[in-house]
Amino acid sequence: MVDDCKARRIDCFKAYDVRGRLGTELDEDIAWRIGRAFAQARQARQVIVGRDSRETSPALAAALIRGLTEGGADVRDLGLAGTEEMYFATAHFGADGGIEVTASHNPIDYNGMKLVGSGARPLDPATEFAELAELARSGRFVPAARQGTARDFAQARDTYAAALVDFVDVGVLRPLKVLVNAGNGTAGPAFDAIADQLAQRGAPLEFVRINHDPDSRFPNGIPNPLLPENQPMTADAVREHGADLGVAWDGDFDRCFFFDETGRFIPGEYIVGLLAAAFLERSPGEKIVHDPRVVLNTRDVIARAGGQAVQARTGHAFLKKAMREEGAIYGGEMSAHHYFRDFHFADSGMIPWLLVVELISRKGVALSALLSQRMAAFPSSGEINFRLDDPAGAIDRVIARFAQAALRRDDTDGISLEFADWRFNLRSSNTEPVVRLNVESRGDAALVRDRAAEIGAILAAPSA
Repeated sequence: MVDDCKARRIDCFKAYDVRGRLGTELDEDIAWRIGRAFAQARQARQVIVGRDSRETSPALAAALIRGLTEGGADVRDLGLAGTEEMYFATAHFGADGGIEVTASHNPIDYNGMKLVGSGARPLDPATEFAELAELARSGRFVPAARQGTARDFAQARDTYAAALVDFVDVGVLRPLKVLVNAGNGTAGPAFDAIADQLAQRGAPLEFVRINHDPDSRFPNGIPNPLLPENQPMTADAVREHGADLGVAWDGDFDRCFFFDETGRFIPGEYIVGLLAAAFLERSPGEKIVHDPRVVLNTRDVIARAGGQAVQARTGHAFLKKAMREEGAIYGGEMSAHHYFRDFHFADSGMIPWLLVVELISRKGVALSALLSQRMAAFPSSGEINFRLDDPAGAIDRVIARFAQAALRRDDTDGISLEFADWRFNLRSSNTEPVVRLNVESRGDAALVRDRAAEIGAILAAPSA
């Protein structure tokens, strides 16, 4: 006997998580199916569930929880919580898996889910995640031997906040003013719990909060600080308040973005290099994992610090897999995802700013002084996105133009071609229908601009 549930077309399963347009690609029935399939496929007895601040997230989370409990799983509900709080609770409390209802930085008419197994380990995209998707679509659910239960688990936040503050030596922190912009997303309450822990331990930090309260209307737009149009609000506030640095998060705060004391936005790849150097200073010879999009600064930092650079495919499932296989102490992506061995190999948007504040305190210099030389030595274009009618044909035209002259070609993720003084990576997004271009050089910003313009023109040219 199986549950009375017909097969259904479901298009919200992406490379390794769930993202879909509300009403057509994702609704409460699909959320129920995902919960029911997760409980059955994972044989889960206990599952952690959290949700972001989007208007549809409570209803989708309720349907997901109903599916999980009907599948025999006991649910511990974090309520409004960031993705990394779900990761932490799943691993720390020994659950069989965890699910966060979130669309992160996607448009307002989207929602989604991030799913992990025990120990906050990502589901293998080709096997475990594919099995889950097939079961949710088919509806071939076997009645569970028991009815699961659901209970509130909001108290997990205090344990999470204490664990994060343990990442830094509070005793070395200097009096610093930190401007934080939660973007009316999910970060505010978790940040407050961390700030309380810091205050209890005597940290001499002053925080200026903007757009701090969760608001499902997103009055200042979907929180995505990577977009240039979203950066001036944080930059202006840093200057207005005379802050030592600014920090901004995306909607589910698994990414964080930095602004120095002048209000200058710091691209993510330079923060990867900064944190890699800091870890290697304390633990020489360790392995650092990075993605293939922008690598010249990161490789140089790691080599100078005596570490071992390991490249992995872009995306949290792939970075975490590489980190676990290599035992890497830290991993980072230029998109502002940062992964930590001592945080169950998971990504966190809160640990990075804690580490940067500690680093500024230890070095006794401004954030700009820590980064300006590296940014000049290895300038990069930032990620340039193209929506194309024929992405494959456009990429082939770029390869035809540049491949023969390249010194090295790398197909780890999209295509990377490296030359004597510059390099580019061109890839299709794992989560959006766009082609992404990154160009970087060794000390030649004009070369970066010229090559980015040339490649952009080739991509935008009509197909023959």
